[in-house]
Amino acid sequence: MSLADQQYLDIVRSILEHGYYDQNRTGVAAYKLPHQIMQFDLEQEFPILTTKFVAFKTAVQEMLWIWQQQSNDVTWLNERNIHIWDSWVDENNTIGKAYGYQIRKYRQLDKLLETLKTDPQCRRMIVSLWNVEDLPEMQLQPCAFLTMWDVTDSRLNCMLVQRSGDIPLGVPFNMTQYAVLVHLIAQVAGLRVGLFTHVINNAHIYENQVEGMKLQLSKADQAYDAPKLWINPEIKDFYAFTIDDIKLINYRHCGRIKMEVSV
Repeated sequence: MSLADQQYLDIVRSILEHGYYDQNRTGVAAYKLPHQIMQFDLEQEFPILTTKFVAFKTAVQEMLWIWQQQSNDVTWLNERNIHIWDSWVDENNTIGKAYGYQIRKYRQLDKLLETLKTDPQCRRMIVSLWNVEDLPEMQLQPCAFLTMWDVTDSRLNCMLVQRSGDIPLGVPFNMTQYAVLVHLIAQVAGLRVGLFTHVINNAHIYENQVEGMKLQLSKADQAYDAPKLWINPEIKDFYAFTIDDIKLINYRHCGRIKMEVSV
C-alpha cells in the first residue's frame, strides 16, 4: 500500500469513527475532525490514491489554471472538458477574485521563484490566496489557500494549509496537484524535491458520501504501490509546462467511486 493511501485512509477512519456531526453552509450535514495532517517525502514516493481512481490530468490542469495561467476564468478549463468549477461561476464564467486571480494580482509566483533562486534561506516564502479585501468578490473563498516554502540542503519543502477539506472529493485532488507543483517549482529552481506537508483545518465527509468512503476502505487490502511521476527534464521555465510534460508511470488503482459534491 502506498503511503498516500495509508495516511489518507487513516484520516477517513478517524472521521467516520470519531467525527463531530453537524450542519454547515451547504445544507448537507457532515462528519468532521480538525487539524488533520499528511506528510510525504517526495523523493521517496509520489502521493496519489490507488484505492480509488484519481483523475490525475484533471487535477494537474486545475493546478496549472491557478498557478501557471493565474486565471479566474473557467473558460480555459471548459475548453479542456473540465467542469469542476461550473457550479460556482458568475455571469461572466469566472469565479470572481479567487485563486489564480490572487497569484497574478501580486505576482506571487514570480516573486517566489526569484527568491528561491537568489535567497533560498529566506523564511518569508509564502503564497497566500486569502486576501481579506477581495473575499466578498470571490464566488468560493479558497479552500487550499496558503503555501509556505523552505529550502533545506538543496531540497524544496512545501507546507499546504487548507481551511476546509472535502475528504472524498477535494483532498485527493489537492494532495496530488500540490505534490506536482512542488516538483515543477523544484525543477525550474534547480532544487531537489523534499517534504510535502498537507494540513487540513476542517477535514470532513458529507453524510451522503459515507457509503462511498466505506467502499473505499474495503479496498485497502487491494491497494497498489505508488506510481512514478515523470516531468519533462528539458523544461526550465514554469510557464512553459504543458500537460504533456507531466505524466504518471504505472498508475494502478481500484476503480472509480462515485460520490456527491456539496455546493
